[in-house]
Amino acid sequence: MFLDDLRNPVDVSWVSMPSYTNSDWAIVRSYDEAVVHVLSHGWPEFIAFDHDLGDVDSGKPEKTGYDFARWLIEYDLDGNTMPDNFKFVVHSMNHIGGKRITALFENYFKERD
Repeated sequence: MFLDDLRNPVDVSWVSMPSYTNSDWAIVRSYDEAVVHVLSHGWPEFIAFDHDLGDVDSGKPEKTGYDFARWLIEYDLDGNTMPDNFKFVVHSMNHIGGKRITALFENYFKERD
């Protein structure tokens, strides 16, 4: 799964990702789309995260890639088991937000094991 409000996977060259073509990715553009995708299709084996999802004009608080990462962890805690081979990468240009996503998963993986 590729979570980004603007870019496509082929646009991301600054991090290492699986060499899928755009058509091989499930491209989701918002927090809500990402949640619906996981509920409909199950856990992806790989997620590429953007942090800022551009939902600033909706009038609601912005839901970010970090919010989606938190949702995934809660979903796993509720018994919807994350695949053993789950991997992720953060391709966000928001370095602080990206570090928060990475730290969230790293801490969860330590506690989960």
